[in-house]
Amino acid sequence: MREYAIEVKDLCVNYRNLQKYSIKQNFFSFKRRKTEQFEAVKNVSFSVEKGEILGIVGRNGSGKSTLLKTLAGIFSPDSGTIDMKGHSVSLLSIGVGFQTELTGRENIMLSGMLLGFSQEFIKEKMEEIIEFSELGKFIDMPVKSYSSGMHSKLAFSITAILETDIMMIDEVLSVGDTKFKKKSYAKMKSLINDQDRTVLIVSHSSDTLRQLCTSILWLHDGVIKMQGDTKEVLAAYEEFMK
Repeated sequence: MREYAIEVKDLCVNYRNLQKYSIKQNFFSFKRRKTEQFEAVKNVSFSVEKGEILGIVGRNGSGKSTLLKTLAGIFSPDSGTIDMKGHSVSLLSIGVGFQTELTGRENIMLSGMLLGFSQEFIKEKMEEIIEFSELGKFIDMPVKSYSSGMHSKLAFSITAILETDIMMIDEVLSVGDTKFKKKSYAKMKSLINDQDRTVLIVSHSSDTLRQLCTSILWLHDGVIKMQGDTKEVLAAYEEFMK
């Protein structure tokens, strides 16, 4: 009998933006301003088996990152249901999850606690995380001073060492220097070898997805265009993108 780690049904996520207007005009007007609604994810339904490595592809603006952030609880769905089966979840995504005024060390503690780990456990893992991140003295500097590469190193290190049941990765494997890319890729492969861990990976690198993923979900304009075998779906996607 199949055991699912994630079940999503009829998920819809919309963005709402106020139309352009001047502050002066708005101050003296009591009329309700119209909002423009953009459907980022449209009635998406899928399931992910426990231990599955699911790659998510689609051109820019297809809803990939929105989907991951909704599954991780950062965005709230407008309708539909998400069942994570009580599993602990972590999301690696540039620009998400860090307080920029705090130091890297302080963000390790904060991130760990938000993932549900105790302060004692995080303290035990602190030096291992710092060593893996290769940030050196920058670990005690505010994250706002970090480059995107340093940010990704810290984000990956926290998630790699503080292991959760479900890992979601949004292009983080493609950021950083060559040495760290190889190191993070090797670490990711070792984490994936745990048959109880479920992983969702958003990436534009077909080679990475071919090597890591057991299946692929293709999003197009917020809807699922295809889902299934890695080779089959990637072949169809690459042909479409030509």
